[in-house]
Amino acid sequence: MRQIILDTETTGLDPAQGHRIIEIGCVELVNRRLTGNHYHQYLQPDREIDAGAFDVHGISNEFLIDKPRFSDVADEFLDFIKGAELIIHNAPFDIGFINAELVWLGRSHGAVADHCTVVDTLALARKLHPGQKNNLDALCRRYQIDNSRRDLHGALLDAEILADVYLAMTGGQASLSLDSGQDAGQASRQAIRHLDSARPRLKVIQATAAEQAAHERRLDALDKASGGTCVWRNV
Repeated sequence: MRQIILDTETTGLDPAQGHRIIEIGCVELVNRRLTGNHYHQYLQPDREIDAGAFDVHGISNEFLIDKPRFSDVADEFLDFIKGAELIIHNAPFDIGFINAELVWLGRSHGAVADHCTVVDTLALARKLHPGQKNNLDALCRRYQIDNSRRDLHGALLDAEILADVYLAMTGGQASLSLDSGQDAGQASRQAIRHLDSARPRLKVIQATAAEQAAHERRLDALDKASGGTCVWRNV
C-alpha cells in the first residue's frame, strides 16, 4: 500500500480570491513504513503573500522570485502522487488549492480525485478525540511526537511530522527493533517459560452482573465516540 503524506503552504486562505500554492511537501509511506522518498517544491505565485500567511510560514515573495510556477512542475507532482492514498491534515484546504491550480492550468489534468484517494487526518482525529483540540501541535503532544523544530509552518516538515502522527494515531509502528543481536527465532525461544504441571489450578472468577452491565456501558461509550467502529463489538 502506497501512501503520500502531503502538506502545502499558500499565499492566503482562499483560492477563490486568487490565492496560490507556494510550497508543496510530500513524504512516502509503503506498507506503513517511511521509504525516504519525498517530493518538495517551492513555487512562484505571481501575487503578493498576505501578511497573515507570512506570519504562519515565513516564506517571502523575495525568496520565491526565482522559483518555478505550478505549471512548470504539475506533471512531475501528479506523477509522484498518482495511484497513492493521500494523507492530509484538513484535506479540504489543501485539495481545494491543488484543484484550483489544476483548473488554472487550462489543460486536461483533471482533479486530485482522478489521480488518488484522500484521507483527512483532521476528520479522523475528531472521531478519535471528540471535543478536544486536534490541530497538528495538539496531536504531537497527545502522541508524544517531537515537533520542536516547528517554529514556523513548512510543508515538508509538517508532512514529516504528520507521518509520525498518522502512524501513531492509526496504531501503526514505523520500525521494530530487538534489544540484542539475536535473530527473531532465538529471541522467541528464550522468551518461552515452561510452567510446572503440578502447580495448583488458577481460580476463575466470573464477572458479576453489575460488572457486566458496567462493561456494556463502557462499550456503548466507545462505540459512540468512534462512530460505530468499536472493535470490541466485533469480537
